[in-house]
Amino acid sequence: MSNTKISIRFFEDREVRAVWDEENAKWWFSVLDIVAVLTDQDDYLKSRNYWKYLKAKLKIENSQVVSATTQLKILAPDGKNRLADMLDNDGIIALGKEFPGKKANRFIEWLTFSAESIDGKSKTQAHALFESSFINRVGFNLPYHAF
Repeated sequence: MSNTKISIRFFEDREVRAVWDEENAKWWFSVLDIVAVLTDQDDYLKSRNYWKYLKAKLKIENSQVVSATTQLKILAPDGKNRLADMLDNDGIIALGKEFPGKKANRFIEWLTFSAESIDGKSKTQAHALFESSFINRVGFNLPYHAF
């Protein structure tokens, strides 16, 4: 993929690298970053080994998660562009199901948040209201303690 867009997202102060796929109009996310988030692991090698073990286990089970991965070049912790396993939104949701607990659910909710959801629309409208300066013209006369 030439002229790729790279994005770094943060979930609970943890980095999740992403690459934009112009041809398919979607983001691909680093599996190792997701595994590190879901296992609460700071050690790159431990995250890589966890994914290697899980990937082998899922391959034996004929899991769709393994077949959904693609390899794209992304900047590795050693500063070099290396091929890395990447998943799109659907693949990440499937991967999240392999991790028990609330953290995987929170991660998936964070990832799938969109401007089309009710929260996304509310945020967009609140931002537009703030930017319009209309709120300054309304003049709230409420005492401080009411907030």
